[in-house]
Amino acid sequence: MNPLKIVMLQSRHFTDRIFNEAHLSRIRQFGELIVNDSVGNPTPERAAELAEGADMIITSWGCPPLDAQVLDRCPKLGIALHAAGTVKPIVSPALQERGIRVGTANEALARGVAETALGLAIVSLKNMWQLARNTREGEWDKQRERVRELYEVTVGVIGAGLSGRHLIKLLQAFEVRVLVYDPFVNEAAIAGMGAEKVELDALLSGSDVVSIHAPSIPETERMMNARTLGLMKEDAILINTARGSLVDEEALVAELRKGRLWACLDVTDPEPPCADHPFRSLPNVTLLPHIAGAENNGLRRIGAYIATEVERYAVGKPLQGEVDVTQLFRLA
Repeated sequence: MNPLKIVMLQSRHFTDRIFNEAHLSRIRQFGELIVNDSVGNPTPERAAELAEGADMIITSWGCPPLDAQVLDRCPKLGIALHAAGTVKPIVSPALQERGIRVGTANEALARGVAETALGLAIVSLKNMWQLARNTREGEWDKQRERVRELYEVTVGVIGAGLSGRHLIKLLQAFEVRVLVYDPFVNEAAIAGMGAEKVELDALLSGSDVVSIHAPSIPETERMMNARTLGLMKEDAILINTARGSLVDEEALVAELRKGRLWACLDVTDPEPPCADHPFRSLPNVTLLPHIAGAENNGLRRIGAYIATEVERYAVGKPLQGEVDVTQLFRLA
């Protein structure tokens, strides 16, 4: 195997947060590693300069598209590995035209998203948000009767992509029924996960917990709207760790004001919501600052994942996170 020239384009800020020295040492085993030491996000010009002669490029948040300006400087480039989620910000027509492979750490992020969704489901069913408030105010038993367990309830998972699949896997440890809506995944595949494939309306009307894991594409824009939210059961819990654009926020606010639902929102549209947005004051909303995927020590999971992908590529093994860029229209 010839040594590779491997270039990290992201700012030093993201490199230091994602990769520890062990990850970098694993990558260096396969060639020369060039790390961008600049503090701010790289400009297209800086990215092109860094990419000179690269066999492999590693990107992350804040990197510009890998367009002709960058790719002309690295004619031997074989692959771009994205140490983040969606590759849409870095993919360009030039990348596709030149047949350069693309990989993502979406699987590493998806695990964090699924784990967060599971935690929100457990805590919300237990009514812990309200009980903690009541207990601080001296009410020991108030609303204890609203506590439910993650047992013999129905969980609806919208989207059986990476995070949805991992949530389904985690739910196999519980005695619950799992319904899945995903038009791109067939019934047999979903049954193999231990779940049932249903249409969206059936999932919403039959689930005690609804967790959104669908991609942000034109077909999913505001899929949770006045009609679909109205199908949800009384006292159901809506969890959104996907994208804010999937929810019609005005319609959700209207349902929340009726007291019918509890919403756990890690994402909104836009982010953050304005200072006087009802999500900030309604008592039946748990509002989080987009932390589901990876934060702090969780970012190291991305570093480990990318180091493994470098190893797999260098020795000719299939990648775990390779992306078919022709299918971006259906990906998150």
